Amino acid sequence: MKLFSGVILMAALLLSPGTGFAGGTFILGVAPHTSARVILEMYQPLRAHLEKSLKIPVEVVTAPDFDTFARRALAGEYDLAVTTGHQARLLQTDAGYLPLLTYKTDFKAVALVAKKGPIHSLQDLKGKNSLGLSHTSLVTLWGQHWLADNGLGSVPVRYVSASDSVAQLVIAGDAAAGFASMANYQKLSPEVQAQLRILAESPTMAGRVYLLNKRYSPREKEIAAALWSFAGTAEAKRYFETNKLGGYRKLSPKELKAMDRYAAEVREALKKKGEN
Repeated sequence: MKLFSGVILMAALLLSPGTGFAGGTFILGVAPHTSARVILEMYQPLRAHLEKSLKIPVEVVTAPDFDTFARRALAGEYDLAVTTGHQARLLQTDAGYLPLLTYKTDFKAVALVAKKGPIHSLQDLKGKNSLGLSHTSLVTLWGQHWLADNGLGSVPVRYVSASDSVAQLVIAGDAAAGFASMANYQKLSPEVQAQLRILAESPTMAGRVYLLNKRYSPREKEIAAALWSFAGTAEAKRYFETNKLGGYRKLSPKELKAMDRYAAEVREALKKKGEN
């Protein structure tokens, strides 16, 4: 009877959602740094690898905007979250997510203008409008700080859903400047890049970070190992090369701590939105 009770107790622990051994679908949530279609395509090789390695169904999901992604992540809806450094810091401090790794390529934000347009210097933006991905995206927050630090805090910034939309609207003259990540700028077609110019770029910041929901902490080593083993596959190498990411690397604690200022702004923005 004691042996039977022990087996029942062990089975209950293995099936408990809090242990990370639940039998449901493992949710890989990716922040909406580009369109949902592109994100789903980009992460299919990783999804398939995790499914095989972890022996559980894996689903890739995203969100309509960065705010929604952050709220869902804070609510624990993702088992593995992939998001930029400032949201990663927020998820770490406020929801106990465990940072696993990031990409080797430096992450920078850039301010883009039309090459043949009227904007040749920072001061040319006075009285004009700019574009960002979301008021809580890292590239947009950097852009707004960059404007304010240079005395242009009154320049309005409106938000669109994807970096390719930012580029097209800037080229079309619908905005004087647009903020995007260097990686997404480099992924634009050569024809589109040829019509743009980088007006300014940020210092290196923590880029996209992979974080594990704390309920999966019993399997942290296994899941981290699955990610590292994916990095050695042909599919991963194509992914890294196509997206100019350089591969995976470990994070240093100070990288996410440096994001505290931006994480605080996301926290405050979500709080205000929740009150309205």
